[in-house]
Amino acid sequence: MALFLGLGSGGIVLLVCSLAFDGVLEGLFDGWLSLPVIAGFVAMLGFTGAIVLGTTGLGPGAAAALGGATGAGAGWSAYRLGRALARDQGAAAPRRTELVGSAGYVVTPVPAAGYGEVLLRLGGQPVKCAATADGPLPLGAEVWVTAVPSSTSVTVRAVNHQLTDHRSAPLRAGSGDAS
Repeated sequence: MALFLGLGSGGIVLLVCSLAFDGVLEGLFDGWLSLPVIAGFVAMLGFTGAIVLGTTGLGPGAAAALGGATGAGAGWSAYRLGRALARDQGAAAPRRTELVGSAGYVVTPVPAAGYGEVLLRLGGQPVKCAATADGPLPLGAEVWVTAVPSSTSVTVRAVNHQLTDHRSAPLRAGSGDAS
C-alpha cells in the first residue's frame, strides 16, 4: 500500500511541478507525454491502487491493473483538456471604431464649438468619451455616435424622439385598415 500511496503523492508533486515550471521543459514532453498527462496517470494509478488494496481483498496485481486503467483514463482526460485549452480562441477585443452607431447620454454638456462628455457602452462596459456635436447638447440628452475622430473623442448627434399615436389618427378610405 505504501508503494501506491507514494506513486499517488509523486503524481501530485509532478503535477504541481508541471504547473510551477510551465514552459521550462517545453518540447521535451509534448502531446501524449506532457507532464500533466504523466502526472494524472501516475497519481490515479497510485491512489486507485491504494484504495483497491485497502478496501478489497484483491492483491497488488489487481490493484495495479485497476490503477493503470483509471490512470489511463485520467491521462487521456488531461490530454483532451489540454488540447481544448490550447485551441481556445478568445474573442477579439472591442475597438473604438465599433462605437459608430451606438447610443449614449451626455454627462457633461456639449457646447456649440467645443467638447463635452458622453457616456457610451463598448463591449458591454461603460466608456466616457470627449464629444463634439453640430450644436449644443444639454446634460442628459440622448445621442448617437456618428464618427470616431480619435481614440478618446467621438462626434455625436442628438436623438429626436418624435412619438406619434397612430391609434388616434383617423382612418382614410381605401387604406386597407379595417376594424
